[in-house]
Amino acid sequence: MAERMSATISSIFIYPIKSCRGISVPRAPLSPTGLKWDRQWLVVNSKGRAYTQRVEPKLALVQVELPNEALDEDWVPRQTSYMVLRAPGMEALKVSLSKPCKAVDGISCWEWSGSALDEGPEASEWFSQFLGNPTRLVRFNAGCTWKALFLLMNSLPVFDVFLSNVKSSKSGAVFVFISFLVNGCKPFSEDLWTEIKINKLTFHGVKLCSRCKVPTINQENGIVGSEPSDALMKFRSDKVLRPNGKQQGKVYFGQNLVCKDSLTGGKGKIIRVGDPVFVVKQVHSPAEAAA
Repeated sequence: MAERMSATISSIFIYPIKSCRGISVPRAPLSPTGLKWDRQWLVVNSKGRAYTQRVEPKLALVQVELPNEALDEDWVPRQTSYMVLRAPGMEALKVSLSKPCKAVDGISCWEWSGSALDEGPEASEWFSQFLGNPTRLVRFNAGCTWKALFLLMNSLPVFDVFLSNVKSSKSGAVFVFISFLVNGCKPFSEDLWTEIKINKLTFHGVKLCSRCKVPTINQENGIVGSEPSDALMKFRSDKVLRPNGKQQGKVYFGQNLVCKDSLTGGKGKIIRVGDPVFVVKQVHSPAEAAA
């Protein structure tokens, strides 16, 4: 099919520390590991295994701040450049963006394992005190093979469909770990998109995103509830969307994407709020989409 403009980027989110609170940004350069600064740090336990909100819901309360200029394409951290972390009951923690760190082995996150850069005792003490368990903050090194999916979601269901089906609209959970919010298209249109273009970059829809328990965690207070999963199960479950497929009790919301263009070197590989989204290929129903 011929490509056609179908939506517009309305919001972009990055999550510098995996499973901590995200940052809404006006633009984001792309790199081989995803959006710039996105999921570059991990909070890990004493065995080097990554913590997520599934295990430590309090991570939702950790706010992350980066320098305003950090999203400029050519920006290089200076000695005075810091990532600042804040959490209830804690003094602000400043993490240097330029200080050399010691490499440590035995770090793992889902299927990935390898070495990472330890951010040192001060960061370890801060997270250990906040979470109540021995904890370290580590950063992926430059040679890391970690590759992140992008998650795209239509904002119309969020406001017009989603909230009307959720008992409490204060969960804030629907925005968890979204890369791009789009508007200007019909509810759940992204289910069908198998190839799109944003600012001349080609993205393939690899699978509908099955939501885990994290969206049930209130991002304002870290408390786990039953919504939005209960509401979504009524109209976004595999039983409803993919009735002829294997039923696993999954709930789908949003589309996982990968960028098919080379993201190594060069300028202009950047997504901005307001960029048009062109659909190049799509399927006819969610049952035809990969999941």
